[in-house]
Amino acid sequence: MAQALIKYENINVYQEDALILENVCMNISEGEFVYITGKVGSGKSSFIKTLYGELPCNGNKKQRKEAEKKLTAAQVLDFDMLKLKRKHLPDLRRKLGVIFQDFQLLTDRTVEDNLRFVLKATGWKRKSEIKQRIDDVLTMVDMAQKARKFPNELSGGEQQRIAIARAILNKPQIILADEPTGNLDAETSRKITELLKNICQGGSAVLMITHNLSLLEEYPGRVFHCKDQHITEITDDSQAIAEERQEAENDDGNEGWKALESETE
Repeated sequence: MAQALIKYENINVYQEDALILENVCMNISEGEFVYITGKVGSGKSSFIKTLYGELPCNGNKKQRKEAEKKLTAAQVLDFDMLKLKRKHLPDLRRKLGVIFQDFQLLTDRTVEDNLRFVLKATGWKRKSEIKQRIDDVLTMVDMAQKARKFPNELSGGEQQRIAIARAILNKPQIILADEPTGNLDAETSRKITELLKNICQGGSAVLMITHNLSLLEEYPGRVFHCKDQHITEITDDSQAIAEERQEAENDDGNEGWKALESETE
């Protein structure tokens, strides 16, 4: 039986005093590929932030006291997110890989130096081991030939591959990808998703926020949908796609959703 890496039971997610998601229940095991969908502002990124401690589970002290009236649990790897102290967050984050939509690479350093910086910051000491690990991850993402390039010399898709390489440096058990294809064209989006699927097959769990509905059909996985302050697993992909298309039609002011509709039809 696969090991459970994430276990949430009846967790509330807040942004300051605002309730974003209520009674979140989710169990994710090693090797699972999970999509988080939902319209802009529905709570997808806020949920992901609770997994790496950027937002506290069950909110502030007053909000947590209210939540304690029911059975709650928030386990990420071996960490109890309801009790985790801020000084221990680096221990958790070393075991996670986080990929952002805007890459967040250090622009004044080469690709190789970006990766070396992360390894040194997470405790790697030996130059030979650092060099070997950098070579390994760049080969995995098919970017070995770009090691001495600066981020501004790379395309968006290439920068995202480097961001993925950075995320897997420490062989994380969980990879959190916050709209990693949001700024990429359709073909590059497919290649990035395929790369993440391949990494997932190595045993890591991947949670990926996306608005790109075509990916759900081409690269199947579990689907959770954020709507009306709840996050619900959708067992039928076609249902998830139909719901998001309906929401897109109702959101006339959002050009991003209109573009999404044209791409997925």
